[in-house]
Amino acid sequence: MQKKNGILRHIYRFIPLVGIALTVAIFVYGFEQGLFQSTDKMRAFIGQFGVWGAIVFIVFQITQVVLPIMPLGVGSAFGIIIFGPLYGLIYSYVGIVIGSVINFKLTRKYGEPLVRNILSEKAYNRYMGWLDRNESRFDWLFGIAILMPVSPDDILCFLAGLTHMTFKKFILIILLCKPLSILIYSLGLSTILKWILGL
Repeated sequence: MQKKNGILRHIYRFIPLVGIALTVAIFVYGFEQGLFQSTDKMRAFIGQFGVWGAIVFIVFQITQVVLPIMPLGVGSAFGIIIFGPLYGLIYSYVGIVIGSVINFKLTRKYGEPLVRNILSEKAYNRYMGWLDRNESRFDWLFGIAILMPVSPDDILCFLAGLTHMTFKKFILIILLCKPLSILIYSLGLSTILKWILGL
């Protein structure tokens, strides 16, 4: 079991490196195909896939929460650039909510060993120490953190699964508090990306 847990930990830590490689590959392909010359070209490229373009993006956002390939805000920013502000935010919201629920449910099923395998020993001890000190007021702190665009939401959702928080309260907090943080970092990062790419 210990060997299996060690393999899982290495896989989870290797994923961001894969994400970086994929991100570089996507940018190289995009520049070669001229997709970054204008938002119209990017939208036309995605538009040729019809509804599957939106579905793939939502699945990507779900994956981003459960298995972080790249910073979550980057995916949301590209969602706005590609699908426009309204649909970009909606698709990001749907994907992030589903991913958050998966994290919560996974922890409820597999418990503390899952969180231990995901985090480094130092990070695990830091987060668990914080949880022990604040479990009685975790619900309030969780809600405030979800409102903030810079919080480690994926980790917080895993931690929530270790507390006595009910699923009803968890999903209510995610549904009500997540839109604001998605809006802030999506609009902010999309503006920065458009400036960098000259869109």
